[in-house]
Amino acid sequence: MKQKPYIRVVASALVILVTLGLLQRLLMPKYVDGIVEGAFVAEYYKEVKDHDLLFVGDCEVYENFSPAVLWQEFGVNSYIRGSAEQYIFQSYYLLEDAFRYEKPQVVVFNIQSLQFSEAQNEAYNRMSLEGMKWSPTKVKAIFASMKEGEHFLDYLFPILRYHTRWSQLEKTDVEYLFDTKPVSFNGYYMRVDAKPAGDVPKGKPLADYSFGDNAWKYLDKMADLCEREGVQLVLIKAPSLYPYWYPQWEEQVEQYAAQRGLPYLNFLELQEETGIDYETDTYDGGLHMNLSGAEKLSRWLGTWLRENTALTDRRGEEALSARWEEKLAAYEAEKQRQYEYYGITP
Repeated sequence: MKQKPYIRVVASALVILVTLGLLQRLLMPKYVDGIVEGAFVAEYYKEVKDHDLLFVGDCEVYENFSPAVLWQEFGVNSYIRGSAEQYIFQSYYLLEDAFRYEKPQVVVFNIQSLQFSEAQNEAYNRMSLEGMKWSPTKVKAIFASMKEGEHFLDYLFPILRYHTRWSQLEKTDVEYLFDTKPVSFNGYYMRVDAKPAGDVPKGKPLADYSFGDNAWKYLDKMADLCEREGVQLVLIKAPSLYPYWYPQWEEQVEQYAAQRGLPYLNFLELQEETGIDYETDTYDGGLHMNLSGAEKLSRWLGTWLRENTALTDRRGEEALSARWEEKLAAYEAEKQRQYEYYGITP
């Protein structure tokens, strides 16, 4: 009996689609070694979504705060939805996306990205956007982020962007074709090595210190979203010594926080309280905290959250504690691996 023509057409189309899908998976960056920041956004979807606290922002959150410490010492179940140079409109849409799955009690947003009213770099766009699951929110995030010369179809079909990656393929591209290994700890990127901060240059004078209208628009949208959902929004400035944080920028954020009735914590002004030592607590000369710095900041923030928000200690919950027992074992194992790699005696 002959096959009907339409069956052969459908079968052929399916073979082509599956082949293209596999090629796309093969050619897309896996972010399991080297530049791992591109994997952070996607890792969130593997989590059980019952977090009390969500962080959103750039490297000033995912390298500076440790959810493991917040759990161990305060019983706060937290997650960092961070990515490299995450722009404020991406932070907003990542938060909107998270609210599709869960409603935390508190959201912490790092305001460093207010300096960028528009996207600056396609590579950073892709590290923030490609890991998002498809939804109307992701579509809005892409259109809010695309620079001139970028095309929506390249995000819809990444093979159009990565088709020339053949010469760069490595063993990990095949090994992690369908799934990737975890590279963060609830969104936290761990580094245990230390490089003291040296002579950090002052910022160059700017022609205009005003944040752009688009940046303010998305900060308003984030504040409105949290207010509408009954979630406490906390603004922070991480203690990174550079990029330089101008006093004129600080004044604008302080005024905004006061107008909206939002807590604002500038960790650059809390060095004595947090105990941060720029000789020992940063791994790259003051740009990011290392493990000891991140754990110090997390202890201080955990105490502040306990005293100023409705967050409660959940360490008595059996199922949640069991999940965290596994997470903490992996966290401690990675600590020891890095101590050995860098020749550090803790």
